[in-house]
Amino acid sequence: MENRDQQVHRRWNPLRQSWVLVSPHRTDRPWQGEVGQKAAPLEISHDPQCYLCPGNKRAGGAVNPSYEGVFLFVNDYAALLPEPVVANEVPGSPLLKSEPARGLCKVLCYHPDHSLTLARMTSEEIRPVVDAWTEEYVELASMAWIKYVQIFENRGAMMGASNPHPHGQIWSTSFVPDEPAAETEAQRHHLALTGRCLLCEYVAAEQAAAKRIIFENQHFIALVPWWAVWPFEALLVSRRHLGALPELRNEERDGLADALKRLTTRYDNLFETSFPYTMGFHQSPTDGGAHPEWHFHAHFYPPLLRSATVRKFMVGFEMLGMPQRDIAPEGAAERLRDCSEEHFWPRG
Repeated sequence: MENRDQQVHRRWNPLRQSWVLVSPHRTDRPWQGEVGQKAAPLEISHDPQCYLCPGNKRAGGAVNPSYEGVFLFVNDYAALLPEPVVANEVPGSPLLKSEPARGLCKVLCYHPDHSLTLARMTSEEIRPVVDAWTEEYVELASMAWIKYVQIFENRGAMMGASNPHPHGQIWSTSFVPDEPAAETEAQRHHLALTGRCLLCEYVAAEQAAAKRIIFENQHFIALVPWWAVWPFEALLVSRRHLGALPELRNEERDGLADALKRLTTRYDNLFETSFPYTMGFHQSPTDGGAHPEWHFHAHFYPPLLRSATVRKFMVGFEMLGMPQRDIAPEGAAERLRDCSEEHFWPRG
């Protein structure tokens, strides 16, 4: 009998309470769609035209300090503003609903070297980034009006990054955004129903199956989730049950830096390119409530499908029906496991 993983089937995502369609045979179809450009790692350590390099002038007019480590600033073109907003006029229909939204958007430069990425930084260089994320979470959580802190990175032009300098963003909001709100409800429901943490149980199931785990260190597990939508999607989960970055012990922060380095290096080595992705941490809301249901984790959503130049498009059935993937998660995990953790492009 054919392996069930290679047959068309649906898989349940317990974190989103939704399904994903798995169609492994789809990669056999001929490709005549868009072919992008392969992204080679950068080689210039300082770009005088870069808005994020040390000492340069940003688009908004401010001048960056000559920073030598991480550098944090408020986004010059923020999507959300911290000032209180007056409620909009109530429309005539209850279907036309709106409410004020506040937020604080910051940019965190990981390193002064323009040519680097997380994959090409050392774990020792990534550790200050982890510390900066943690300090920002603590500071932002202390503001009563901030209900959620979303830390994320868009890597590569294919994922809409407007600047190749190594950096990420931190958006804090006066509301809990839809994705973490859905995960809050799913984890809360599971805890109420079983008395156990959803992701603790899920990780134990993945360890027993051993088919979708990419690697483990002492504190984190990297795997292609059972319900993955993107071809080489990954989930990075803390081994210990904890809700947010400030709960990480010193050695666990080292473990997170190590895991980020190892996973992003494997991504780059998969197609020998500067691998694009959107990455973000999901952690406890900062709404003042207790959240024993929450288990700290990070999502990696990379778009590449067949090669460094052919990506997965979320269109048609994916937009109108439900998510659909073309590679079985088990096959994606195996390919990432087989990748070296020594970067294909020597630094310097």
